[in-house]
Amino acid sequence: MSLPQRRIGPFTVSAIGLGCMNLSHAYGAPPPVADADAERLLLQALDAGITLFDTAALYGFGANETLVGRVLKPHRQRITLCSKGGMSGQPVGQGGALQRVIDGRPEAIRRDVEASLQRLGTDVIDLYYLHRWHKAVPIEDSVGEMARLQAEGKLRALGLSEVSATTLRRAHAVAPITAVQSEYSLWSRNAEIAVLAECHRIGAAFVAFSPVARAYLTGTLRDVSAFDAKDIRRAMPRFAPATYAANLVLLEPYAAIAQQAGCSQAQLALAWLLAQGEHIVPIPGTVNPDHLAENLGAATVQLSPQVLAQLDALFQPQVIHGPRYNAQNQAEIDTEDFPGTAHGG
Repeated sequence: MSLPQRRIGPFTVSAIGLGCMNLSHAYGAPPPVADADAERLLLQALDAGITLFDTAALYGFGANETLVGRVLKPHRQRITLCSKGGMSGQPVGQGGALQRVIDGRPEAIRRDVEASLQRLGTDVIDLYYLHRWHKAVPIEDSVGEMARLQAEGKLRALGLSEVSATTLRRAHAVAPITAVQSEYSLWSRNAEIAVLAECHRIGAAFVAFSPVARAYLTGTLRDVSAFDAKDIRRAMPRFAPATYAANLVLLEPYAAIAQQAGCSQAQLALAWLLAQGEHIVPIPGTVNPDHLAENLGAATVQLSPQVLAQLDALFQPQVIHGPRYNAQNQAEIDTEDFPGTAHGG
């Protein structure tokens, strides 16, 4: 299958990539799918024309990188391999159990890169992101170490995740930033405040994670009370039952727009993102082969100016109930928020 192509720095990639996180992490008891099923999905994505694969040291505390590296190693020259560090599983306390730790010190960045290279079974990572800016460490220090690793040939290009335009400018002054990865969808439009424009100004791509809003924009998620105990959405205010119910009212007119456009609701969400700019590349994740095929179908959906205007009007940030993250996780990110919105969109 041939997918439309977009540019991320020196790389030509499929216009829709694959976020690999939920093959190992996040939306259910780990692992959410058997290894054999995860392998099949990765190879199906490859056969379908996906060339951009995104993982991180954090996902499954390394298990996702190990999976992606093992399955895709024979096809290494066909893909653009992306990973993230500066937030990983590290032994904490007497028991040494792994816990999520944000650490942007240069020595931690180097440790994370070396560990990722080993798990991925590669000599170089194509695009490497700072997963979170560790605010106790100047961004210049973290990016400076990434640039040294790049000079050593261990990284081909550098990125940042969940940062503001101001932080992006500071980082880009140290070393060229090829991409910013943050949440972006009709449901989460914070990137439109400043980062999208700054990416365009410096020539960086914007890689959109959670482009179907963690299943909200598929129209299939109705009962959030049934989440697995380890589902990360349980800690997200937008998915609290009462708040989510308030957001569900938007889905009826949204479904009508999808019908008008002749596509599924998930495809509508992805097609809207693709229409926002050539420097935007969504990376939906899934464990379901049918959903993978459905997502890729969005690449052929052409939305009229009238449909785009309807979607823009329907999903104005001030009508979204609940912030993206709880207070602790919100303090860990650096993205702009809409001022004066009643619901923390």
